Amino acid sequence: MLPELKKNGAIFVDVRSAGEFANANAPGTMNIPLQDLSRRLGELPKSSPIVLCCASGTRSGMAKLLLKKNGYREVYNIGTWSKFLD
Repeated sequence: MLPELKKNGAIFVDVRSAGEFANANAPGTMNIPLQDLSRRLGELPKSSPIVLCCASGTRSGMAKLLLKKNGYREVYNIGTWSKFLD
């Protein structure tokens, strides 16, 4: 699923804290901490699929709800960020 989403122009967003992201992250992911997401929505086009991750899937699940509420149609929560490394 991830390679196909990437091919379709998906944006990969890690919603962990800046410190967590700096400590370890998957190449090609952008970091928008969950607490900053609502004010940074303008950085994410609604026309692209958005793939979310965090440490366990909890914060990315909350981020998915926020994006859906704000009109994003194609949003995926893959859970832990390390799945991008598979």
